[in-house]
Amino acid sequence: MTAASDKPYRHPRRGVIGPLLIAGVILAVWTGWWFYLVQQIETRLEAQVAALQQDGWTIRHAEVTTTGWPFRARVEIPHADILAPSGHGVAAPEIVAEANAWNPDRWVIIAPEGLILTRADKGKVAVRGDALRMSVSHLRDRFPDLRVELVRAVFTTHPGADPFPIASAEHIQLETRPHLTDGKATTDEMDVLFNLVDARGRRGGPVEGATREGRLTLALEGTVQQASRLKGPNAAGIFSNWTRAGGRFTALRGELTAGESRARLSSDALSADPNGRLTGQIALTAERPGPMMSGMASAQSGAVNRAGAVGAAAATAVNGDRPVDLTLSFRDGRTWLGPFALAPAPRLF
Repeated sequence: MTAASDKPYRHPRRGVIGPLLIAGVILAVWTGWWFYLVQQIETRLEAQVAALQQDGWTIRHAEVTTTGWPFRARVEIPHADILAPSGHGVAAPEIVAEANAWNPDRWVIIAPEGLILTRADKGKVAVRGDALRMSVSHLRDRFPDLRVELVRAVFTTHPGADPFPIASAEHIQLETRPHLTDGKATTDEMDVLFNLVDARGRRGGPVEGATREGRLTLALEGTVQQASRLKGPNAAGIFSNWTRAGGRFTALRGELTAGESRARLSSDALSADPNGRLTGQIALTAERPGPMMSGMASAQSGAVNRAGAVGAAAATAVNGDRPVDLTLSFRDGRTWLGPFALAPAPRLF
């Protein structure tokens, strides 16, 4: 007879099965949540597309697929072609949107194979780069946080299209977020930040002339008033309703480097006229503005008034290398430096 102490010890299975059951339940619940999230994403995407089409948008794409289980929601939209009623649009071989399954309030959207921008009456320009991405978060807020980023971007205009101002840039960044006063978001204001780093102008264009074949860097920030009116775009673009409602840019501050020339700039307010041209004034404290003016005068672009640029170059050359205070004015559809008309005023719509 074998003694009880000689029997082999058996580990209790209850201690192993319990954690496995708990893990299985958690996985099942999470999988259910993931499929529910994906279904909600696909449903809302279809509803948004239908609503835009009803408003006059043209949207075409191949079959949409959603992957990313278990921790992500990844939406792949091949052969996307989106055209607004204003004539502005974007097309891409593929657009990918991705969010964490546990935080679907923040999305990152990329164009891994580049994209094509349609500029209404100006034609198309292809954009490629090391990274073309947009992120959007706080979707439930009045003004979500938005960030657009292009890394080492190259711009190529299609045949027959109007020239694009720059040929390439090391970094382009645009950010928008609600304006805060005493730590709280204001009712109808939005902060905007724009950075353009080491941009090169197109051959013979005004940017190449202003930089003397060098590089252009611009850092600019300000506040958008009447931000809720930035809706659309309608037939005249997203800024037309905003302009009619009294929308304007305020508290603008920035720095500009164009080749050898540098400037600090500020403006209390800028707006647009009924034709969409910028109106208002920008105060400049410029260092060596002469080379930039001379370069603009030698540019092969019909947009630059060479006589005005020559006059501005001569007037600013009087100070030599000393900083000079200047006023850049946008009025009557033109850009003026003192009495000299340089070029058409920038157009918002």
